[in-house]
Amino acid sequence: MKNIKNLFLITLISLAVTSCFKDEDDIIVSETEKTEEINDFVWKAMNSWYNWQDLVPDLADSKADDNSTYQAYLNQYSSPENLFNSLIYQTDVVDRFSWFIEDYIEQEQAFQGISKSFGLRFQGVQINTEGDVIIYVRHVADDSPASAANINRGDIINAINGTVLTTTTYNTAINGLYQDDVTLSFVSENAGTLTAIEDKTISSAVISENPVYLTKVFSDIDGKKVGYLVYNAFRSSYNDELNDAFGFFKDQNISELVLDLRLNGGGSVETSVYLASMIYANANTERFAELIFNSKQQDENNYYNFANTLNVYNSDSERTGTQTINRLSTLNQVYILTSGNTASASEMIINGLAPYMPVKLIGTTTYGKNVGSITLYDSPSSDYLNQSTANSSHLNALQPIVFQIYNKNGDSDYADGFIPNLAEIKESDYWNVTLPFGDENEAILKTALDDIRGISGRSTVTKQGDFKLLKTPLTGNKFENEMYINSDFISR
Repeated sequence: MKNIKNLFLITLISLAVTSCFKDEDDIIVSETEKTEEINDFVWKAMNSWYNWQDLVPDLADSKADDNSTYQAYLNQYSSPENLFNSLIYQTDVVDRFSWFIEDYIEQEQAFQGISKSFGLRFQGVQINTEGDVIIYVRHVADDSPASAANINRGDIINAINGTVLTTTTYNTAINGLYQDDVTLSFVSENAGTLTAIEDKTISSAVISENPVYLTKVFSDIDGKKVGYLVYNAFRSSYNDELNDAFGFFKDQNISELVLDLRLNGGGSVETSVYLASMIYANANTERFAELIFNSKQQDENNYYNFANTLNVYNSDSERTGTQTINRLSTLNQVYILTSGNTASASEMIINGLAPYMPVKLIGTTTYGKNVGSITLYDSPSSDYLNQSTANSSHLNALQPIVFQIYNKNGDSDYADGFIPNLAEIKESDYWNVTLPFGDENEAILKTALDDIRGISGRSTVTKQGDFKLLKTPLTGNKFENEMYINSDFISR
């Protein structure tokens, strides 16, 4: 009887093992088929919408003329992302902006400022010829792990996870700021000497960052009321907060506006139109921007005019209502504070307002992004625009460049960025005396206020020395320098 039992047990185990191998084979086949299916979506969506479609040989319509040849071409790529990357235009214009989306739900949350992070923005600076490096804190998001740890703008860090920062260690050590946990070593500076203060360990968390960071009015700048707004991203779910800020400025009857876009990498084109409509006193239905698509999507070429009302959205990008725009009627010009992080929808503000009013730029040359994108889903019946009909077997999507943007006068020549026309000032030159946003003596802001006072458009804050700005390594937040439109802009 025992032998029969053992035989029965062995048989069951054999069947179970056989079933496992069969299931595994099925999964492998399924994943292969799934990859082929997504590859087909990637190619066809890019063929239809990509801004440089006619200049990429592998996106030629003839590529899909013969189905067997087309399938063999797609099957060369073991992952849809590899196929997508192979289709990026890299000849006369290097496309730095298109990207493949692994999870479009997570991406849409990120567009609205919901992401896992420390809530910390920073800048690396080489402070001497010996190769010593520090990073100074440029910004701390409210209600973030960094703010909970009492980290503030202007704080100086010289080591990450115990690694002292030098020109040799910087690029590797800085990766610690993109992990789940990090230990930062804070120092003070005096006459070039760094003195240790303390170490702080923080853990990343999911935060929802309001881009309307600071709204302030200086009540007497040479007898004028000056509004100051630190605005860090064009996030449509905060349109109402942005409108409230201008309601405050309107109630205060400001006569000058300083718009701080140093940390603003862009975002929603629609929100950019709303901000411009709040600034320009005579805005009504004049043209603010024109969007030009590729030759296959010429029917989508369209305009954004200044608006009188704005859409209100929730964090899921669902429209929940409208508001009348709080337009200022007291401005003859606008001051914009810029940096290399000022990009896309921020640059759209500069370019779009320039035909209508003087735009005075202070800071450093902007990023240079005159093109924008849209999210494409695996939804062939909607020409890849409709998320609700997307293939439910995966969450992959595409964020390719699909249009170039022009102002009223047809100008779009800022791929190299806008150079400051009032004063060029590097914030990093003041790394050891970085003051809070809104402090009247903060170097870049003070230059704008001094110009309003009638003082020469040059910083009167003493420069601390000549320092080398270090490039921040690429992060996972590819959307930080983005300009995108919602699918409802499309005519179909």
